[in-house]
Amino acid sequence: MGRLFGTDGVRGIANTELTPELAFKVGQAGAYVLTEETHHKARILVGRDTRVSGDMLEAALIAGICSVGAEAVSIGIVPTPAVAYLTRFYNADAGVVISASHNPVEYNGIKYFNSKGYKLSDKTEERIEAIILDKAESIPVPVGADVGCRTQKENAFEDYIEFAQGTIDCDLKGLKIAVDCANGAAYRTAPMALSALGAEVQIISNDPDGYNINLNCGSTHMERLQKLVPACGADLGLAFDGDADRVLAVDEKGNMIDGDRIMAICALALMKKGELKDNTLVTTVMSNLGLFIMAKERGLTIRQTKVGDRYVLEEMVNDGYIIGGEQSGHIIFLEHNTTGDGLVTALQLLAVLKQSGKPLSELASVMQVMPQVLVNAKISNDKKNVYMEDETIVKAINNLKATFQDNGRVLIRPSGTEPLVRVMIEGKDKDFLQRKAEELATLIESKLA
Repeated sequence: MGRLFGTDGVRGIANTELTPELAFKVGQAGAYVLTEETHHKARILVGRDTRVSGDMLEAALIAGICSVGAEAVSIGIVPTPAVAYLTRFYNADAGVVISASHNPVEYNGIKYFNSKGYKLSDKTEERIEAIILDKAESIPVPVGADVGCRTQKENAFEDYIEFAQGTIDCDLKGLKIAVDCANGAAYRTAPMALSALGAEVQIISNDPDGYNINLNCGSTHMERLQKLVPACGADLGLAFDGDADRVLAVDEKGNMIDGDRIMAICALALMKKGELKDNTLVTTVMSNLGLFIMAKERGLTIRQTKVGDRYVLEEMVNDGYIIGGEQSGHIIFLEHNTTGDGLVTALQLLAVLKQSGKPLSELASVMQVMPQVLVNAKISNDKKNVYMEDETIVKAINNLKATFQDNGRVLIRPSGTEPLVRVMIEGKDKDFLQRKAEELATLIESKLA
């Protein structure tokens, strides 16, 4: 993880950590690095979510892009995966999205995609960081007619909707779907796509005001959706996060269906049709133990990576795998898009549901979820990566691992986007897991205070 870039771009509290000055520099250095080989006036798409700070940061970012002679094409409020797709579709030289995904409104972030719609490599991010922080390279400053400009493309979201609909080969007639848009970037795209395919859609949290993104709604707060689905007689519910690169589901009984089970359902359906490359699904080490048990029983191969969708994608690209993702609902269908895509994921799940004729609860029962507890230790960003240097913390972790042996897991990792160390423990007794996770998180906080 770099000095500016975390696992998912540059993140921070808008106007204090992620300032307009920094946004300008990220726009300038990013545009320079990503377009220096072009022999034309470079075009960079700029999308954003619904946060109030998006106006401020977009203006600064676009100023930085224009300062190196590139054209900044503003495509408005769109999901993060729309930027990845539209960068390719419009033959742009790069794309950038202003969003902090599932985080609260005070946060924001900046994430680049290259001309092929992929997130930047570590090497490219390090070069951008060196330019910004170390002044490692001088950026040419054009004048006169060579200065860049800002243009706007209206209704880009409609091109993304058309693409997403085309990823399935059936309609959704006869399905009733409850949708939580998190007051975020999915507020137009998800309802429009599902309705156009014939589904009856009941929508909540689709009235963004700049301040209510992810506020007690969306994929991180699913209680309201879980009550709504059985109350309104929906076949299932879909909950997006703020930038709609992830989605979680709710079955017809109101039970939450996480990313592991969505991946299991979709991977098994692809395997049944003979379309799953090497019968392989790519997941991170955070996936539930139940997924691995199911995979062994069904002949499904699991490839594990470090936490972070960039590592999942890297594994998929290297070996040609077509589906991978995270328990959080950040799932990549590489035949369709180059990043996690909540709408595409939702449509793949819905197609399996429609074509199987089975309720979601039955499809999800293929995998038995093992109890898993996650507790966050609040640690400053400058200390969250050094917890393994403390002997007391290391000893406590090792002792807990020895207690579980083969009947559980302990996974400790720093957050890539927040000042946290995440303590995840998995096993059979949830009360025991909760107690031990809280004890370990408290120890980490006390030792690294």
